[in-house]
Amino acid sequence: MIEIRHVAIIGTGLMGCGIAQVFASHPDHCVTTFDSHTPASSVQQRIRENLERLVRKKVMAPKDLSAILSRISTAETMEAAAKTADLVIECIPEDMVLKQNLFCDLEKVCKPEAVFASNTSVMSITEIASKTRRRHRIVGTHFWNPPYLIPLVEVIKSDDTDERVMAATMAVLKKTGKHPVRVNKDVPGFLANRLQHALWREAISIVAHGIADAATVDEAIRMGFGLRLPVLGPMENADMVGNDLVLSIHNYILPHLENSPLPSPLLQERVDKGELGFKTGKGFQDWSPEQIEQSRKRLTEYLIDTLSAPKGA
Repeated sequence: MIEIRHVAIIGTGLMGCGIAQVFASHPDHCVTTFDSHTPASSVQQRIRENLERLVRKKVMAPKDLSAILSRISTAETMEAAAKTADLVIECIPEDMVLKQNLFCDLEKVCKPEAVFASNTSVMSITEIASKTRRRHRIVGTHFWNPPYLIPLVEVIKSDDTDERVMAATMAVLKKTGKHPVRVNKDVPGFLANRLQHALWREAISIVAHGIADAATVDEAIRMGFGLRLPVLGPMENADMVGNDLVLSIHNYILPHLENSPLPSPLLQERVDKGELGFKTGKGFQDWSPEQIEQSRKRLTEYLIDTLSAPKGA
């Protein structure tokens, strides 16, 4: 079994900092970060703010905050960050050429047994690894935002990923308290994003056709089937109600659902008008700065409360 203790994080934006925090939360790990555009103080501050939020909610003891921060260091060069790492995770922008070049650079400086991982949310791991000599040591690890709160990590096997690399990656993620799921085929969107965006496509289509407005669509999901999703996924639900019933419903409803292979014209229109959502204060709905702050706070506190609740509560 490949042993992973030293983890290097390349790219320290929102995801990179959160992933660094995840690994540093386990006492067996040390984490080194590198980002040519982000000072070390910014990395520590962002992670500190995440941890302080957990302390305020009494999910974490104050002494644990200092211990976690002590396990995270920042390197001045990529080589310094990665040369002794057992696992290197890239969290750089979603640009195929940038990612390909990064892994080519990494394999020149990392030890031969190092595992390389990409946190891409949709891009082909096989294509990302295609220009490297160690493509068998590259795996996908798609964390979800915020990574220090969302348990799920999709572990994606490329066409070339060694099974020992898959096993080591799954094992270290479980060790850190995450919930890794194995994705056997390297397809666009992997597993969960395919499910999520299928729902979003239908939601946008409902708004575009005037069936309901955006707020009502969200309300219907939150107050309806969304309530049972944490304990009842669609496949179990199908078995629960009976696949004969599911077949009957699908025969009737599927011809009426959105099946366009292209983005919604309504979504394109919003973007063309600069109505980008929280970024601009207007999207499918209007958002004041106070509403934006409240939405983000509500999500974070819900996740913390849900994940820290006693089992069976």
